[in-house]
Formats: sequence, C-alpha cells, structure tokens
Amino acid sequence: MLHTASFAPLEWWWLQVLALAGLAALMRDASPKRATALGWGFGTGWLASGLWWLFNSLYLYGHLPAWLSVLAVAVLAALLALYYAAAGWLWSRWRSGRPLADAFAWAAAWSLAEIARGTLLTGFPWIAGGYAHTTGPLAGWAPWIGVYGIGLLAAWLAAGMAFALAARDAAGRLKAVAPPLLLALAGWVLPQDFTRPSGELSVTLLQTNVAQDVKFEEAFIERALRWHVDQLAKARGTLVVSPESSLPLIASQVPESFWEAYAAPFRSGDRGVLLGVFTGDDEHGYTNSVVGLSAATGVGKAYVYGKRHLLPFGEFIPPGFHWFVAMLNIPLGDQARGTSHAPFTVGGQRVRPLICYEDLFAENMVDSMAGPDAATVLVNVSNLAWFGTPMIQDQDLQFSRMRSLEFQRPLVRSTNTGSTAAVDHLGRVTARMAPDVEGALDTTVQGRIGETPYARWLGVLWLWPWWVVGVSPALLALARRGAARPATRP
Repeated sequence: MLHTASFAPLEWWWLQVLALAGLAALMRDASPKRATALGWGFGTGWLASGLWWLFNSLYLYGHLPAWLSVLAVAVLAALLALYYAAAGWLWSRWRSGRPLADAFAWAAAWSLAEIARGTLLTGFPWIAGGYAHTTGPLAGWAPWIGVYGIGLLAAWLAAGMAFALAARDAAGRLKAVAPPLLLALAGWVLPQDFTRPSGELSVTLLQTNVAQDVKFEEAFIERALRWHVDQLAKARGTLVVSPESSLPLIASQVPESFWEAYAAPFRSGDRGVLLGVFTGDDEHGYTNSVVGLSAATGVGKAYVYGKRHLLPFGEFIPPGFHWFVAMLNIPLGDQARGTSHAPFTVGGQRVRPLICYEDLFAENMVDSMAGPDAATVLVNVSNLAWFGTPMIQDQDLQFSRMRSLEFQRPLVRSTNTGSTAAVDHLGRVTARMAPDVEGALDTTVQGRIGETPYARWLGVLWLWPWWVVGVSPALLALARRGAARPATRP
C-alpha cells in the first residue's frame, strides 16, 4: 500500500524506492519458496490497493453483486501478482552472494515482471513502477530509456540500498548502492533538448460530466446531441476535442442535420474538431473512435481514428469469458480494433489521438513519434466515469505526463468527469479543469518536432533491450555454474 501511495495523487516518488527497498530487504536471504511468497504478497497488496476502483465499474454500473465485485478485483490483483511471485523465485535462483551483482539481479527480475505484466496477454501496465517518477531525478531519464528503464533503475537503487545494509564492510556497502545512486542522480543533469517548437495551437477541451448510468439512455441522447452543437458553436480553440464516446450513438445513427451543425464552425480556416463516437456496422464490428471534422475533411470524408489497444472484458471478450461479460451491463462490450494511426492535421500541427488507456503503451504509438510526418501534439480522450473516483483520474493523468516526457510532446486530455488537462513537453500540467463539472477548458500548447533517443531506439528495437537486460542475470548464473562444475576425466 505504501508502494501505491507513491503514485498520483500523492506522487511521493521517493516512497516507491523505499517500498521496494523494504521488499528487497525481506527477500535478501529468503529461500525460493519464501521469496516467491513475498513477491506474490507484495504484488497482491499493491495492485489491489491501486486498482480497487474497478469495484465501482463492476458493482455500480455492471450490476454484479458486491461480494462478486470484490472477489473479481481481488482475483485480478492476485493473478497479476503472479508476475512478481515469479520475480521473487527467479531472484532466489540467480543470486550470487555479491552485493552489487545481487542488487542488479534483483532489479532485473523485478523489471522482467513489470514488462511481462505490461505486454503479455494484451498487457495491463497500470501503475507500473516507473510511472511514480514523473517528478524527481529519475524523470530526466524518460526521453532516454522510457518508463520501463526508469522502473529498472528505481528497482536497482532500492535493492542496492537494501543489500548495502547487509554488506560486511564499507567497501561492500559502497559497491552495492553507489552505481544505481549515481545513475539515478544523473537524471538531473542529462541533456533534455531533443525537440524544438513547431508552432502554437489553441485548444478547447470539452468536459461533459455525464453520469455513466444515464449516458446511453434514450431520454439523454437527444440532450447530448444538442449539447455538442452549442459547445462547438461557441468554442474558441483552433482544435476542439470532446471526450471518449461523448456522442452516445454509432456515427451512422447520428442524424445528418447534427453532423452538419457540428461541421459548421469548422468549414473555413484551419480549425478542426475531434468528436468521440463509435463507428462501424454489424458486418465489420463497432470501433471506439474519434471523428475529425475540418475544412479539409468535411462531413462526407471525415478523419477517423479507431482505438487499437482494447481493454479485456470492457472492449473485447477473452476466449471462455462470455459468461462473465454477459453478467455486466456494458454497451458494445466486444468491439473491433481500429487500424489507422495517421495524424489529424489542424492549425499547422499533426495531432495523434489516443483513446482511453492507449496512453499507457508507448511501444504502440512510437510509429507516430518518428520521421518527417511525426505527430507534433498528442490528444487523449477518456471516459473515467465508469470508475467514479478522483484517484484513477490523477493516475491516468500521470501516465500521460510520462508519455510527454518520453517523446517530448505536449499532450491534451478531454475527459468526461475529470483530468481534462494540458501537459507540456516536459510533463508539466499547464492547465486543468476541475473534476465533476460540465464545461470547456481553453488553453494553448506548443507543438514539437524532433525525436528523443527513446523514440529512436524504441521504434527499431521495441522493448527487446529490456527483455535482454531482464534475463541477463540468468545467463550469468548459468555461466557461473558451468565454470564451477568440475571437469570430468575421460
């Protein structure tokens, strides 16, 4: 739970390192069985306390019984914690008795669990360790090594602190903690100027503040359609953005007269709007999308971006779980994936949309962060009303700030109930609308061009370097055992 407290809204980044240091100290001399249990227990407590808000979506809006909703969250946390149980077991098999090597081996095993949780079985990297460091010295490493590299460095520092306490002399203590500490502090002095301005863009971010239990009711739909007409007519930004699925219909179900009204303020000049709405049909499936309207597109040839990284159970049904999803009251619970990732051009800027938790997956958006046609501004549209707590709003905003740090791009967010905000290319929140109110946030962002080191190598190598680093202690352990094995006589 202390590890959870290191993330937003508190953002006590130093507590993330101390919590891991406590776990590493408990694991230091543990047997494989105990190390496995410690990793699983820590992971279960951390993820249950960090994901408890899933209860609201299951109980309040999915209408599951309270006991079953609690059980579902507990089971999810326990299953995800198996990655950290495996990390504990691996560490216990890899350790060598040398503080420096063991500290790195512990961090590598932990990092391997983090990457596996974030990528395997569609991936769910919510509150991965590196996200705690959108402030502090480790934030300077973001454009170099990304969130998983920061997580590895934080874990190495934590293990170094824990194992230094057990060293027999001052030299041993220094060897354990000095390398990761110096690397962590280097984040304050690393070069950060990898991108340059590409022009200002004025933005109006809409916040609908619609309760989730009425959003898709027929009586509310007419009000929602007219609300968008009024808001778009008076919006002042060159780019106007509405939240995820703020039009609670399939795009083809929205009357043509409304589409004409939505497009009217953007028929001339270089303005544009991104509207959250579902697209598709019964034959090809329905996709959570944003539709872009501008003078260049018009209504008949609107820009469309469809969500590509879908959420299990809420947006696609894993094999064998149709019975579970059938119990939930989730509209369009089995969706089609989007295919396009081309930017939306408006105001001289190339805008890259991201829908819901797509902003957690840098590796899936890096194709838009490099090259002559790279995006200059990131836009996230979300609907967090499913979960009903400010905690998730602050956490999701923190993840967006990490993407801005990694790629040095400004990012704006339009949400239903909270965390509607603008973030600059250094991960700083420059404007934010109060949660749980209806209205619009007018702000200005500075587009950026250029590539960070992280964008360059991630686009070529994906996350394979961190997989290699994660298994490197295993290779070294095998080499040591091979060298120690006595030679057999012929």
